[in-house]
Amino acid sequence: MSASAPAPSPPPLSRPRVAAIVVAAGQGLRAGQPLPKQFAPWRGKPVVRHSVESLASVGIAPIVVVIPADAEETARRLLAGIDGLIFTAGGATRQESVRIGLEVLAGSQPDKVLIHDAARPVLPEAVIARLIAALDRHRGAIPVLPVVDSLAHCEAGADGAMMGAAARRENLRRVQTPQAFDYATILAAHREWEGPASAGDDAQVAQAWGCAVALVEGDEALHKLTYGHDFAPSGGSAPLPAFRVGTGYDVHRLEAGEDLWLCGVKIDHSHGLAGHSDADVAIHALVDALLGAIGAGDIGQHFPPSDARWKGAASDQFLSHAGTLVREAGYALGNADVTIICEAPKIGPHRDSMRARLAEILGVETDRISVKATTTEKLGFTGRREGIAAQAAVSLIRA
Repeated sequence: MSASAPAPSPPPLSRPRVAAIVVAAGQGLRAGQPLPKQFAPWRGKPVVRHSVESLASVGIAPIVVVIPADAEETARRLLAGIDGLIFTAGGATRQESVRIGLEVLAGSQPDKVLIHDAARPVLPEAVIARLIAALDRHRGAIPVLPVVDSLAHCEAGADGAMMGAAARRENLRRVQTPQAFDYATILAAHREWEGPASAGDDAQVAQAWGCAVALVEGDEALHKLTYGHDFAPSGGSAPLPAFRVGTGYDVHRLEAGEDLWLCGVKIDHSHGLAGHSDADVAIHALVDALLGAIGAGDIGQHFPPSDARWKGAASDQFLSHAGTLVREAGYALGNADVTIICEAPKIGPHRDSMRARLAEILGVETDRISVKATTTEKLGFTGRREGIAAQAAVSLIRA
């Protein structure tokens, strides 16, 4: 008996194309941060980076990051290394910012889209999976949590706010983001929105357009950062250490015909330091101390001597970069102590200008900076005036 031919395999199912919009265009004034809260450090990273990394890690692309009009350079730096990002300036309201983000996606025409607020940094993968699965049956889905506290209506009284009728919490839910939609549906809903400019969320826009919105289980970890205390160490499950310390050491050779830069100050001398950059040995030691304190490697990793961009570069760029990384990690400089080791030139006459320059680059008070000098009693390479060495120690305090 001849064998029957195998049945043809069914065609493979195409995977839905899922994109995302991360709304990061607000100013976050209630959070009391020195910069918009979506760019402020939280648990060692900028707030916006947490959720963008979570979306990218499960293969969602492209991700449109909607930012303030003048913040693209900042956003690109804070999100460097994450593929599939598109940056666009937002509008005057959240609803307008979301619509702009949806329009940016029109060229790629995704099947589904997640719309997320950057101020909710912890984005569990399980919530993303539940939302995407719900879109197989519905055109919209949002994550929600039950209301556990008793509720009451607030009424105005002669002596202030008074309790009115009780509200039934059984029928109420706390709404979170990301909110998930069929892309064509939510784009049409935003384009035709005629409600108030400050639409509460995208589910309201979708529902007003006639789209039923399903509810899926949210997660308490999706807490929204709103006030200053949300950025306090107790606001995270793993508080940053109260302080950190770091040390750095560097050496450069002295050569005739080179400029001599120490602590960002140019000094008249018969010899200068040789190196790929301006060879400011004191700043290089300080940069390594700062990077070491936050576990961010060393100066060579961030500014490799093999990179032609840093040929002859002023070392204040390196120190400024290290200071930025310290702030993004959630710390501020407590103090820095730099020791320069050389026989000549004399450092004492330049000490005050050196301290002032380092403080200026790092954006701190001069009294947080110490610059000292010593010799090796004519021993070793520094004693023979073949080079200059420097060492630095820093303390960082939790911001």
